[in-house]
Amino acid sequence: MKKWIEKLKLTKTLSTLTPILIAFLIGAVAIILAKESPFNTYYILISKSLFNIKGLLKTLHYAAPLILSGLAIAVSFKAGLFNMGIEGQIISSGFVVAMLGYRLASLPAGVLIPLLLLVGIIVGVIMAILPAFLKAKYNVNEMVVTLLLNYAIYSVLEYLTSNVAFFRDPSSGYVSTYVIGSNAIISRIGGSKLTIFFFIVMIVFVVMYFVMKRSKLGFEINAMGKNRSFSEATGMEIQKKTMYIMLLSGALAGLAGAGWMMAEKFSYTLDFSGTPGLGWDGMLIALLGGHTPIGILVAAIFYAALKTGASSVAIYTSVPAEIIILLQALIVLFLSIKFFSNKKTKKVKKEVKANGVSA
Repeated sequence: MKKWIEKLKLTKTLSTLTPILIAFLIGAVAIILAKESPFNTYYILISKSLFNIKGLLKTLHYAAPLILSGLAIAVSFKAGLFNMGIEGQIISSGFVVAMLGYRLASLPAGVLIPLLLLVGIIVGVIMAILPAFLKAKYNVNEMVVTLLLNYAIYSVLEYLTSNVAFFRDPSSGYVSTYVIGSNAIISRIGGSKLTIFFFIVMIVFVVMYFVMKRSKLGFEINAMGKNRSFSEATGMEIQKKTMYIMLLSGALAGLAGAGWMMAEKFSYTLDFSGTPGLGWDGMLIALLGGHTPIGILVAAIFYAALKTGASSVAIYTSVPAEIIILLQALIVLFLSIKFFSNKKTKKVKKEVKANGVSA
């Protein structure tokens, strides 16, 4: 039985690693065209971001919101719900936290920071209520609703930040809200980029691990994802669980936006979430991590390491930092290789079950 379980795990691992390996091989061709050594470039990329204490702490700092974003995607996708509105929930949370972080700057840090993190969670939940309700009550396609909400939210925030004096900082040389007060900023640890927000994320990660792997809700999430109709027939309150799961996903996204604002950005700008955005990055991370908590943790750190190492590659070689964007795009493209291995995975699962082990 152990042999079959190991075979299944190996199949799943290979289906995830193959896109990464192919992406790095094609990336090597681009590096050679830039007249640099792929081995040296990749060595600098990995060593400067993971095997250097300063680089590692920077990587963990950037991984924090990605872990939350990946979990927000995974908890809904596992249930067969497609919350594509993570990006909108993140930027909404960041905007509100930026506004309150400036207006409530006189509050002591011990009160203001927890308050703003809580506000961020609440904003994420509020932004998820409409698609959650429409899906639960009327079975409206949540993917369409959340995708459209992303654009609506971004447009509204762009207008408020650009045109409304109450929000826009007139002294800024670009479109930006006022900078949050010093008491709202999560301070860095030592001289590194890392802040206490990373440890808050790790606490949330541990909680989500037990929710998804050890709790009744986690079992129900898996059951809904595998067969929604059967789950409903067995007596599961699908409408209520749909609401819970979508709102939990929004809460995680909201915390990511609040933490990113207070630990890194300090004001809301039109590129607050980066390119393509923390929410969209979370989708890639959830895919790479197989929608499992441990997989998401590893994928988020790996993805953050690519971003952290990109600047070192640009400094120590003639390879442009944009090579990392190429790698990211190739990984997304070649993740489709997983679908080619579906038949093999199903075959192994059948063998596992035939040998008396649940897959």
